[in-house]
Amino acid sequence: MIKADNSLIIIGGGPGGYVAAIRAAQLGAHVTIIEKDKIGGTCLNRGCIPTKALYKNAELLNSLQSMNDFGIGLSECSFDMMKVQYRKDDIVNKMRAGTEQLLKGNKIQIIKGEARFLNNNTLEVVSLEGDITVKSADRIIIATGSIPSDMPKPGMDLSRVISSDEALDLNYIPKSMVIYGGGVVGVEFACIFASFGTEVTIIKYRPRLIRSLDEDLSKRLGVFLRKKKISVDVGVKIKEVIEADDGLKIITNTEKGIKEYSCELLLNAAGRAPDIAGLNLEDAGVDYDAKGIKVNDKYETSACGIYAIGDVIGGQMLAHVASEEGKVCVERIYGLSTSVNYEAIPSCVFSFPETAAVGMTEEQAKEKGINYLVGKSIFAANGKAMTLRETDGFVKIIADELTHRILGVHIIGPHASDLIAEGTLAIQQGMTIEQISETIHAHPTLSEAFWEAVMDAKREAIHILPRR
Repeated sequence: MIKADNSLIIIGGGPGGYVAAIRAAQLGAHVTIIEKDKIGGTCLNRGCIPTKALYKNAELLNSLQSMNDFGIGLSECSFDMMKVQYRKDDIVNKMRAGTEQLLKGNKIQIIKGEARFLNNNTLEVVSLEGDITVKSADRIIIATGSIPSDMPKPGMDLSRVISSDEALDLNYIPKSMVIYGGGVVGVEFACIFASFGTEVTIIKYRPRLIRSLDEDLSKRLGVFLRKKKISVDVGVKIKEVIEADDGLKIITNTEKGIKEYSCELLLNAAGRAPDIAGLNLEDAGVDYDAKGIKVNDKYETSACGIYAIGDVIGGQMLAHVASEEGKVCVERIYGLSTSVNYEAIPSCVFSFPETAAVGMTEEQAKEKGINYLVGKSIFAANGKAMTLRETDGFVKIIADELTHRILGVHIIGPHASDLIAEGTLAIQQGMTIEQISETIHAHPTLSEAFWEAVMDAKREAIHILPRR
């Protein structure tokens, strides 16, 4: 253990902040977390966890539609949105209580309140009751996360225009919903509410869904969404939102002129922005712009003794990225030589079917002038996928043509969010086609699809017909 004599304050108790706090405590630091809302941040309270709780309900409803194929007859079925919300809230509350217990067990002080800088090592904290205290520390980490982006268009402040936060708390099933934005948040909520029975339309300006995805996955995802009766319109910009008798009327600009949409609710899922309002960064000497707080490779800001991690610095706004940055930040503070490998960060989309990716896309390989191999394996040829009746999708891998090192793994299909872990390990460790091919994968499992895709890169796959 590295004994740290100095004190550390972390602003924000989300997945970046609380992980940083625990790791710093393990290294001997005296740690305080200042949290203005709830421990766990957006991910635990209004993001990853509650969304996946609703996703499970949606998944079960989808499964019920195919029960007859499994020889199971259902005479009737009901769906209680209030019970769905109770289950979601129970999961969140239990996980938050567990996280708070971890912090307590590591002797980390938690202060509930909103922090603002007075200078580079002093904070003023205003409690929920309005009480003001002043806290100082040798080092301060900003881990305040992100918030839904504002959209300054007429009518976007109407009560029926909701954010992802409000969508998670709906205690009824809307008849229709337009979702503005085709990123991860928009796609996930589209899949959830379409499964609940809502008529869903995604509208977005850019021509493809989830721009960070490999183009093959993005195109196939659009096909699968339409199979779920989710409409996707691209090249659309909101001009104005008007309240109507039965909901909203959305006036948009398209390449073909004005187009109107009618819906009960409009979900604004057009992105997230760093949560820096009220921090008084100027008085602390911390540089930032619209993309977030500026840091170096040690997560140091422009102000001595102040660091920043997670969504608040922009980049990939993912909970596991914030956690890893929090861990590495405090390790660097206390003398350990560690770093985040941004080339091996997995991302997952809980769509139907799931989508997951890590590493380089085919487009990125082309842009970098890399000679590469591509291997693919479809789940329709996988025995486990057939038994699950989940054969949509494929695994795609990108490998360096010369070294055979795995550069990218892209999956759309059953349990993609779990399968991507092997691809992440392969990229993190610089593994090659040969090393994967020599690793026995259990049969029958979905993981065999990854093995087949790797083997297909050398045209040595067993369960894929030879290419002409």
